Amino acid sequence: MRSFLKYINDHVLHKAVRLNLTNLSIKVLAGAVITKMIAVFIGAEGMALIGNLRNFSTAVHSVSIGGMYKGVVKYISRYREDAKQLGEIISTTYFVGFVLTFFSAFVCYYNAEAISRFLFSNAYHYAYIIKIMGLLLPFYSLNMLSFSIMNGFSKFKILIIINIIGQILGLLVTLVLIWQDKLEGALISIVITPALVFLITLVGILWRRSLIGLIKFKDVTISAFKQLAPHTIVAILTSISIPFVLILIRNYIMTEIGVKEAGYWQAVNRISDYYLMFVNSLMVLYVFPRLNAVNDTATFRAEIYKFYKSVVPYFAGILILIFLFRTQIISLLLTDEFLPAEDLFIWQLLGDFIKVMAMVIALQFLAKRMFTHFIILQIFLFVILYTSSIYFLDVFGLTGAVIAHCVSYSLYFVIILLLFASSLFGVISDQPE
Repeated sequence: MRSFLKYINDHVLHKAVRLNLTNLSIKVLAGAVITKMIAVFIGAEGMALIGNLRNFSTAVHSVSIGGMYKGVVKYISRYREDAKQLGEIISTTYFVGFVLTFFSAFVCYYNAEAISRFLFSNAYHYAYIIKIMGLLLPFYSLNMLSFSIMNGFSKFKILIIINIIGQILGLLVTLVLIWQDKLEGALISIVITPALVFLITLVGILWRRSLIGLIKFKDVTISAFKQLAPHTIVAILTSISIPFVLILIRNYIMTEIGVKEAGYWQAVNRISDYYLMFVNSLMVLYVFPRLNAVNDTATFRAEIYKFYKSVVPYFAGILILIFLFRTQIISLLLTDEFLPAEDLFIWQLLGDFIKVMAMVIALQFLAKRMFTHFIILQIFLFVILYTSSIYFLDVFGLTGAVIAHCVSYSLYFVIILLLFASSLFGVISDQPE
């Protein structure tokens, strides 16, 4: 425990507390309350349909901002003292975001019926919800692009305030809608709450009026777009592929096994999301910046081993506790209706453990701009996740979905270990690289 606390205190806590820890805690708490409301008032079948809309919303939102969030933060931080480069990055970001947002909104609005059938089947008629998403998409995009700019300028205090107020506002709106309209209320809340947060962000933008003056059409440049493009491609690929694979798997479960069973699987995935938020935040706040600064094999190996020795054992301990108390967790976060999901935990938890082990090394692809390697590996992951899910679902029933999750990330981890074998296990030369 001492090594874990030292790791956090020395490398992470001073950043995470200021920027992310409070927001993450509120986000997880709000998500847990909403999940409980869905379980109580809507049930397992509604949980499955809501999962499909959440995944689709994630994909559309990523396309609407061109996946540029991380790239914008990075380049604004780099060029904050260079007015010309800064103006080009911000102006190009808004121009590209404007085009992609209205393209995405157009597709959603005028293909709402087809999208509704894909997400909810012919048994439900929620095309109007997809149309609402299309109409509100520009507000979400403005919010995220503005948020990324303030993040790049290190406006930590206002970011935390916006995040906290946004989480609380989203929670209240969602609870009221679920209380009044059950499933339809939950679905509507998914498409309107991201846009509502823009009202809060707008106050932050007006408070920092100097940011608005940086947006000029004449400063839109090809060179700025080229800098953002790799981050855009990687982010869009990841943000679209994972949600759509999950939708396809969930649709297969609903068709071949049952809608209620798809809800059990979705519930376990939601619980998984909660604890993975903290681990992912830790990797983004510390591991990625450290790998970004690494220029030699010895330091790269040391950083990976340090994470494995200081963090992974405690993450494993938390997963073991979750498994041992899974019945109580289901009763607390969900309802007794979801108790059949107990059988899904062992494979889900094991898969998540392997996923974290793999992802901390895979960050090196992004840190060293090895985008082609990362994209090829991600495509492999998505393909193997879908194909193995269909196979194991046919063989083992619902449990097959979580077995596929574990098997897919195990193969992913093995490939990453092979690719980085010399850096992680080979003899390190005394000569500088």
